[in-house]
Amino acid sequence: MTRLVLLRHAATGWNTDHRLQGRADLPLSDAGRASLFGRRVPEAYARRKWYVSPLQRARETADLLHLPAAVEPALIEMDWGQYEGRTVAELRTQYGEAFTTEEARGLDFQPPRGESPRQVQQRLLPWLRSLAEAGVDCGAVTHKGVIRAVLAAAYGWPMIGKPPVRLDWTCLHEFRIAADGRPQPLAMNIPLE
Repeated sequence: MTRLVLLRHAATGWNTDHRLQGRADLPLSDAGRASLFGRRVPEAYARRKWYVSPLQRARETADLLHLPAAVEPALIEMDWGQYEGRTVAELRTQYGEAFTTEEARGLDFQPPRGESPRQVQQRLLPWLRSLAEAGVDCGAVTHKGVIRAVLAAAYGWPMIGKPPVRLDWTCLHEFRIAADGRPQPLAMNIPLE
């Protein structure tokens, strides 16, 4: 089986403000850049083939960690549609029970003109299958929504209630990828050095 390690990009200004970024192509904040200063991916993972989301916050993270990474469109963040740029608190205030009801749909939660986590999983599946077919262990710098979608698939979590494992978003998360593209949990919360 192929192994895939995932890393979320460092912080942007919208992360600090708890705004849903989605496809907004924002750079890292000064604090996000500083959080990577002097850090590196452990050597065993750094030697792998690396991929990166096309969004600049992910590409900048890969560059600051000295990871030569190929851009992979499938790794782009979940499309938050009309909710992009807003906070969850703002959305709950504006939409009330309608937003809470939508949140309770878990994997099928879909912002207006956006994408559901289930659709993210479906978007990732052909890429994951191609990794399994190539049989080369690799890594990717991507986004919280993408990592959560992979986590949900790996654990059979419907994205309702607490996740099966608490992820540290500054760490690596490793999965085995079966021949059919299904991820399986291997090791979560592997720290950078």
